[in-house]
Amino acid sequence: MNTVTLSVASREDVTRRALAAFESDKQGAYISFASAELLWRTLTRKRWELLQAMTGQGAMSIREAARRVGRDVKAVHGDVHALVDAGVLDRTSEGFVFPYDAVHVDFTLTKAA
Repeated sequence: MNTVTLSVASREDVTRRALAAFESDKQGAYISFASAELLWRTLTRKRWELLQAMTGQGAMSIREAARRVGRDVKAVHGDVHALVDAGVLDRTSEGFVFPYDAVHVDFTLTKAA
């Protein structure tokens, strides 16, 4: 299964993973956010629904994505482009794609300072 891990990671964590990958230590697919706040601001409830509809489905048009989630094309257009800008979706010649079969979310909540 082709799984991506969405995580909250510092620049140092991302750099450490990249260096390990250069040393042939398989890291898997990661999309990292600088903070939990940024992750949740980027991945709103509607965008999660959109990702769920696109997971493992190959490339599709914005119109098709909107049909699958039962939403207005204009609203889905904005969400798709926000997810492309965040590096979550890819744009191809066939449309937009979330090239994973599953999503794992990994971060730790700690007490406030």
